[in-house]
Amino acid sequence: MTSRRDFLKLGAVTAGLAAAPEFAWTQESEAPPPTGALPAPIAKLKSMRAQARPITNDERRQRLQHAQELMQRNRLDAIFVMSGTSLMYYSGIRWSGGERTFAMILPAKGDAFFVCPGFEEGRGREQIERGPFSKSTEVRTWQEDESPYQLVAQGLKDRGISTGTIGIEEGVRYVFAAGVAQAAPQMKIASATPVTAGCRQVKSAHELELMRLASKVTLIAYAAAWEALKPGMTQVQFGQLVAAAHQKLGFAGGASVNVAEYSALPHGSATPQVIKENAILLIDGGCSVEGYVSDLSRTFVLGKATDKMKQVFDIVHAAQAAALKQARPGVQAQSVDAAARDLIIAKGYGPDYKYFTHRVGHGMGMDGHEWPYLVRGNTMPLEPHMTFSDEPGVYIRGEFGVRLEDDMHITEDGAELLTPQSNSLEKPFEGVAQG
Repeated sequence: MTSRRDFLKLGAVTAGLAAAPEFAWTQESEAPPPTGALPAPIAKLKSMRAQARPITNDERRQRLQHAQELMQRNRLDAIFVMSGTSLMYYSGIRWSGGERTFAMILPAKGDAFFVCPGFEEGRGREQIERGPFSKSTEVRTWQEDESPYQLVAQGLKDRGISTGTIGIEEGVRYVFAAGVAQAAPQMKIASATPVTAGCRQVKSAHELELMRLASKVTLIAYAAAWEALKPGMTQVQFGQLVAAAHQKLGFAGGASVNVAEYSALPHGSATPQVIKENAILLIDGGCSVEGYVSDLSRTFVLGKATDKMKQVFDIVHAAQAAALKQARPGVQAQSVDAAARDLIIAKGYGPDYKYFTHRVGHGMGMDGHEWPYLVRGNTMPLEPHMTFSDEPGVYIRGEFGVRLEDDMHITEDGAELLTPQSNSLEKPFEGVAQG
């Protein structure tokens, strides 16, 4: 299991990465699905919603216990978690952010307690009672002219924690962390990442099942939208088809779409684009299944690809396979990036980040981007049941870009992609069928 030192050692390399958006969808691609009759390839899709099994409270109780084990191992006396993915992971609570403090405080020993705005107590208790907690779980409420941070400090003191270290979850805004520090000056403030990422980075069989389904749904949605693609569509219209296909399959999802020279911008452009015959397209997106996401990219040509496009595609395809071959328990995360990058450079698309401009992959699960990262400088050893994107690319400014991205699971003795590799620019979804 990864230690606190492993996480802190990576701070300089990965600072800010966990705050990346789940998907690089452009605003246009998030437009609502088209109204009226859907194209036949999309209209015939059937919902796969029944295949998704929700996470249970028993699973969340196991997560809370694991968090407490990691707190003791990393010398944290409690962790402070607010709205966002980690709160959902441990408690099942969905809470929108804002300037008012609603927080779960989990001590290393004993039961969690909550701090909640007084006027939100009803909504808070409703969600808390649906979660993995006992009916006697303490909820400390504060009024608009009172300090929630004093309630945090007093709650810890009442549990025998008046000194020591409290870990702040990485998504907590500075104003809240500073408030806790001021109310409990005798306590040290530290990162809760060794606990939250320590729990979330290794997936259970159920979590992998949901991620596998999410990847399958997105690939089917992409294939159906591709079948309905016609010259003259805009990138917005094609994005709407991708969203409509996800919707027919029973899940919210979508993709950014970039055409021709705009495909050389890894996260795309808002410039209006029209899809023409023989144009190259790069799509990037995914969906969420019971809180677990997919993140897939496909590059293809509507018509006939040029020899240069095919050459670059083959290089990226080989680089993705090289990263997959390198990924296995015990190897350093950075070595997976190196496997893909070295191949791309050897094929003439270097040096370094000139054409392959980003890391080869990011951790994923409930967030599209989460710990850990497959990037140079990350010496963390991979563990079984970690999950990542595997997404090498070559981007030639002013011409086109190619990226292939599938979601990757580290097995006991290697790694697997959750979806088959794309093998052609002209027939990118050959063999993909709903099932």
